[in-house]
Amino acid sequence: MIGILIVAHGSLGESMIHCVTHVLGKSPPQLQYFAVGTDDDPADMLPFAQLAVEKLNTGDGVIVLSDMYGASPCNLVTKLLAPKHVEGVAGVNLPMLVRVLNYRDKPIKVCVEKALSGGRDGVVHFTKTGCDHNK
Repeated sequence: MIGILIVAHGSLGESMIHCVTHVLGKSPPQLQYFAVGTDDDPADMLPFAQLAVEKLNTGDGVIVLSDMYGASPCNLVTKLLAPKHVEGVAGVNLPMLVRVLNYRDKPIKVCVEKALSGGRDGVVHFTKTGCDHNK
């Protein structure tokens, strides 16, 4: 099973895990968050993030989800990446997280593709009459 680490600003990762636990009705295994605060030095945090990845990796790899590309959490994630073993995806949202959790028994490449599609497809414009997936 692929491990999942959310690296995000403040309490966002913790909140996402709380929400996905509510949606799924149970706490998913091998899912952890790593909070990055405004005063945190990414260089000081790197060993702790590496330890979290090692703990989550039971042999199938780890997908690290960050909140915003180019921000401090994502910059930290880039130092954790190891192609085919530790993959990163920026722009984490709840549909992405649910999708990843449902495909984590597949190869890591498939799981990354599902994370990307879940993130994109989970963003829709909706009105009282329904969703418009074309805009």
